[in-house]
Amino acid sequence: MAVAPLNQVRRVAEYALTKIPADKICLGVPNYGYDWPLPYVRGATKAQTLGSVEAVQTAVFYGVPILFDTTAMSPWFRYWQYGVQHEVWFEDVRSWQAKFRLVQEYGLKGIAVWQIMKLFRAGWVLLDSMF
Repeated sequence: MAVAPLNQVRRVAEYALTKIPADKICLGVPNYGYDWPLPYVRGATKAQTLGSVEAVQTAVFYGVPILFDTTAMSPWFRYWQYGVQHEVWFEDVRSWQAKFRLVQEYGLKGIAVWQIMKLFRAGWVLLDSMF
């Protein structure tokens, strides 16, 4: 499933608002995705963490379309590698925009970006070329 499906994020935000004032809540927004080998086996299947750019590059490399789940408000796709099907969920501008709208809707203080050592590599390439 999605890293931070909007329908679940909404439930957490609504609960938090019953305990904490909105102006003290920053919504955590992920900046990474997961590449899961299928079938998923609870406690046994391990996902590879990847950045948003890597996810798009993977879809392009395998020639598969990137789909969008309108409940989770998250992009995803499936591909085959060495006879194993993979499912990738990640964040993109559409999923971030949905989370930004949630912050506005509930009047939250803002967002905090959560990342697992996966940067927007295109941005780093740009920064590297400036120095």
